[in-house]
Amino acid sequence: MKNSDLQARFNAIRSNKIFELFVVGIIIFSALVIGAKTYHLPPYLEGTINVLDIGITVFFLVEIMVRFFGEESKKNFFKSGWNIFDTLIVIVSLIPVNDTEMALVGRLIRIFRVLRMISIIPELRLLLNSLLKALPQLGYVMLLMFIIFYIYAAVGSTFFLDINPELWGNISISMLTLFRVMTFEDWTDVMYETMTVYPLSWAYYLSFIFFTTFAFLNMIIGIVVNVLEEERQNVRKEEEALENAGQPTIEDLHQQLAEIKTLIQQNQK
Repeated sequence: MKNSDLQARFNAIRSNKIFELFVVGIIIFSALVIGAKTYHLPPYLEGTINVLDIGITVFFLVEIMVRFFGEESKKNFFKSGWNIFDTLIVIVSLIPVNDTEMALVGRLIRIFRVLRMISIIPELRLLLNSLLKALPQLGYVMLLMFIIFYIYAAVGSTFFLDINPELWGNISISMLTLFRVMTFEDWTDVMYETMTVYPLSWAYYLSFIFFTTFAFLNMIIGIVVNVLEEERQNVRKEEEALENAGQPTIEDLHQQLAEIKTLIQQNQK
């Protein structure tokens, strides 16, 4: 059998939707096996789980090989960051570390196998790529949020230190307290405690919540949603370009009609 035939067969397997769904199922099953290892189990169950873990690792090795041999250009396979990530996870998972000092590292690597779900499902890749592309814009929003946190924490430490040193002892502790306020974790208890000394301190908390929870967090959500929509539009344009790649354009049709007209005129002469 020719190499081209093997490559075509492997490509057909890796492009098969049933195969992709089966891989997703194995990844989910791998996550369940990892979760089962966190419980105290009888020895026979631990042995069964270890056998299943070995079988999952072998399957992932075969799956990577199918994807690699199904690639028309083997060099292009490693141009994808996700392919490199998947290959490293599988290779490191093959190293026997259960009875060595690297056992903890081995367990962590097996936990990261769940992330392979992102490389398999295009929608998850789209979400992650959108989040990464939104990071530069999010950085400025986070910087502005940090400035607001810092100012309010300094004010809180100045006025509320004597009321509760555990919550307002210094600026770093005050920032943790403000994070608690921003996430609405019993924030009213903190507010009522300071209102016994400063009755108008409610304005401090409400203004902080308005700036952080209502304003900045909504800005972050808006930026991520906007970038996600741009990524979806780019994906649609790429798909339309691929679909229209083999179809003739209007200019091509005009040129063909002109050639046909010229041939007819020549035959009439």
